[in-house]
This record gives sequence, structure tokens and C-alpha cells, in this order.
Amino acid sequence: METVSETSAAARVLAVRPVGTTAVLAELSGLHDVLALQALLLEDPLPGQVDVLAAAETVMVKADSPAAARRMGDLLLGMDLAVQSHAEGTLVQIDTVYDGEDLAEVARLTGLSAEGVIAAHTGQIWTVAFGGFAPGFGYMVGENQALEVPRRSSPRTAVPAGSVALAGNYSAVYPRKSPGGWQLIGRTAAHMWDLSRDQPALAAPGDRVQFRAVRELVEVKESAASGSATNTADIQSGLRILSPGLQSLIQDLGRPGHAGLGVSSAGALDRSSVRRANRIVGNQPSAAVVESVAGGLRVQAVGDQVLAVAGAPSALTVVTPSDAPGADDGAGDGGQPEQLRTVPMATAFALLDGEILTIGAPERGFRSYLAIRGGAMADAVLGSRSTDTMSGIGPAPLAAGQLLGAGVATSSNVVGNPELQPEFPDTGVTVLDIVPGPRDDWFDAAALESLCSQDWAVTPRSNRVGMRLDGTPLGRSREGELPSEGTMAGALQIPPEGQPVLFLADHPITGGYPVIGVVVDHQLDLAAQVPIGGSIRFRWAPGYGLPTSFSFPDVSQTK
Repeated sequence: METVSETSAAARVLAVRPVGTTAVLAELSGLHDVLALQALLLEDPLPGQVDVLAAAETVMVKADSPAAARRMGDLLLGMDLAVQSHAEGTLVQIDTVYDGEDLAEVARLTGLSAEGVIAAHTGQIWTVAFGGFAPGFGYMVGENQALEVPRRSSPRTAVPAGSVALAGNYSAVYPRKSPGGWQLIGRTAAHMWDLSRDQPALAAPGDRVQFRAVRELVEVKESAASGSATNTADIQSGLRILSPGLQSLIQDLGRPGHAGLGVSSAGALDRSSVRRANRIVGNQPSAAVVESVAGGLRVQAVGDQVLAVAGAPSALTVVTPSDAPGADDGAGDGGQPEQLRTVPMATAFALLDGEILTIGAPERGFRSYLAIRGGAMADAVLGSRSTDTMSGIGPAPLAAGQLLGAGVATSSNVVGNPELQPEFPDTGVTVLDIVPGPRDDWFDAAALESLCSQDWAVTPRSNRVGMRLDGTPLGRSREGELPSEGTMAGALQIPPEGQPVLFLADHPITGGYPVIGVVVDHQLDLAAQVPIGGSIRFRWAPGYGLPTSFSFPDVSQTK
């Protein structure tokens, strides 16, 4: 394999494609150029650069604004990839028992014996080219192509954690139990992802890996898991979860900047509602809140609290139990009957010690955001308290009986004024603006027209990873499969069956299906509020026209 220092002096970015309004995709001639560009961008970030995600033949660069993304095109096209030699990454040794279910099949496919496969795997140094699929899953490239094999024709629904595998020119170790179609040749006890380490990934991009054959594995106890480890016994003030409803999660504005480790940004799906709720109670914008789906969340105050609920408009009822502190009517008879009151949305209100708040089913929209003054208390993981449902990083979903503490993430000594909320979608049709995707050329004019000329139903299979849509399938104009490349929230990926998947915050960071379009960034909050059973109609964003005449100034050029 060529190293970064061996890149040709003439190596350049071949083309730059926009990915929505806040990212661009640089296309390169091969993995050696990919590694060179990744190294340059990590050492000397472009103005407005937020994250860099390398893949087999592309590098995706996320920007902090549409203006920054537009400027990146010329900058990337003008970069000389003939960089100076870089220091080699850490050498990691991974002890492996070679008894995988597909070892004999790999031997047949390569023309080697089982012993020959083991010798070929252990007899070369593998370099982690890029991360993807899951945190700690590193795509490793060897020094030769002796073990090049295809993926399994039928993926397994569950691959055990620690499985050592091959696919194409890559080798990898599955960091956790997950579905997968790679050929399994062995297993290891090495923990590929451990959040208690300064560098959670055992083998990060740029590191080198030497596999060593052993007869048995020495099991090492794994560190504390990926979620919050806050000691609830120490919580003196906060909220007791009486019922989490359908699903309630701790969320903030996410953890950008870790795509190279296979970690998506995650975070709240409706970011404007999070900021609104936090602003009203006097919190910092990024303070953690509770994101609840479809109503049903019931919480009880432990100590007096100041709360606000933003997002999907719902009935908010507060019950003061007869035995709550302060419920005595002064008559000396031990108390008074249970009291009931309602409180408005997007307005600060007090929930006194012992009082119970219930969030009803949304009248419109789908997700509600409950802010507590000081922020929801949870341990930060990679700089964020958000729950990533796909990777398992962050606090576990809230459960009945759990005590959620109030933190100290305030920005003001006073609460804010009540605020107006935007219109939220109902079960009718919601229109979302899209821009052409980086792979719209995988579809003919009929498919592009069909995308925006029909209503797509939001199916019950939708979740925080993506909204699965149902309508008249979209056909591709190209055969074959697209090499996995970076993707982002808002991307409309089209699997072979032709039904779009609209990626949301917990999406996989790479994908192998073509992206036909991308929802404009400022409408992702609206998309997150479309309820199950609602419909979406896509519309080419004003100024973009049809993809056949698409022009993204300073970005769509090629060299």
C-alpha cells in the first residue's frame, strides 16, 4: 500500500460535489490520495471546517455554514496532495484465534489453505485507513491483495463482538454485536472501543495493526459502558421519571468532530426547540434536555424546579398530590384534595417539590423537549450528553423510577419570556426543500421527477436513525454498488428497492446507497417533527432547479 508520503506530485482532487448545503464530497483517484487529503485537512483545517470523513475513494468535509461549504470547492480543487512524510501511527497488536465460520470459504475464494489464510493475515501490517459503520470499526488496508474476497451474499443478522473479518481489500474487527456481511475468519478479546481510554478507538485512522495467531484468548474485563455513570444516590434536586412514555432520551446539540472514529453527531432532532426551551429557563443553549416522542412523559419534582416544554404542542398538566410538601390548606386537618392545573408551552413554570407534570399526546408534530433549569445531569461522552441510539453512546433511555438530576448549565440569573412557536406538521403533507444529492446522476429524469411529484408516507419503521418512506419506488439508471462514502443528516438514500430513507441525527456516518437529494439544513427541525402516518412532499429548493441543470457556485467544478 502506498503511504501518504508516496503520493504522486501530480495528485489532485478530481471533483467536488455538494452534499446538501453544509458539506462537500471530494472525489479522488484512490485510497492513497484519500489518506493524503485527510492528513492535510486534519493538520490545516479549511475555514469553517467542522468534521472530515474519509472513505474508500472520497473525503467528505462538513462546514459550519452554507457559505463556508461554498468556499471549500475551489480550496479543495487547488490542494496539492504531494505532502511531506507523516509520522507513522501507533502499532497495535491484536491476538486472534483463527476459527471463524468463513475461514474455509475464504481459503476457497483465495486459493489458499486455511493455514495459508492465517499466514497471509498475520504476515503483513494493516493500516487503519478510515472509520465507519460503528464506533471503533476501522477499515484496515493490508500490504497486498492476497486476501481480497467479496462480502457474503447473505449478511448475518448478528455478528459477535470481537469478530475478525475480511471484505474486499479490507480487514476489520467488529467492536460490538451487530449485523454484518463480512467474511469471519477469527475472533479477538481486544476491546476495539472503550470510552474510559483517552483514545476510545484501540486502532484509530493512521494506526498500524499486527494480528498475532494464538490458541486461546485472555479475556480482559471491559471498562464501564458507554452511557452515563452519574451516581443517582448523590442527586438532591431534579426530576423523578414516573413514566418515559413511548421513548424519552437525554439530548443536547450533539458531538460533531468524531466522524473519523465512526461516531455521528447525534443530538436533538429539533435543534431550534432545544434552544428555545433552554433559553426560556435561562440555560446555556447546549444544555441537556429530555427529548420525548408522542407524549406520555410523566415526571415528579424532587425539590422545587423551573421547567419549560417546547416542540410539538401538547397539553401540559400539573398535579399537586394531597401529600406533597406545601399542600396543607392551613386548617390543621392534614392537607387538601389533589389539585390540577395546566401550564402553557414555551413558557417557564415552577414544578414544586412533589408535583407531577404530564406531557399529553401532541396536537401536531411528534417530539417534545423538556428543559430543566441547570440542564439535565448526565456524564458527557466525547463532549456531549446526547444519546446516540445507533452506536449506544451516551445515557441510556430514561426509565420509570429513574432520578434525573438538575445540573448547573445556566447562562442567566433570570428565566426568559414566553416565546411563540412555529407551525408544526400534522398527519397531512409537509413540504421539505431539497438540493440535488452527490449521486443524483445514478437516477434518470423520470426518477428525479417522481421524487418530487408524489407524497411519501412516513412509516412506523422510522426512528432517530432515519425516516423510512413509502411511495412509488425510484429506479436507478446505473448497475452495481457505490463504494461506501460519508453521509449526513438530511440525506435521502435510495436502497435497491427504491424506497427513500431520510437520514436523521443518529444515521450511520458512511453509506453505500446513492444519495439522490439532501434536505436543506434549516429544515431538518421541521422534518424531525413529521409524525408517523404523516406524509412528505419534496421540492427542489428555490434557485437550484432540476439536478440536470444544477449549479453550486465554486463547488461543482472538476479538474
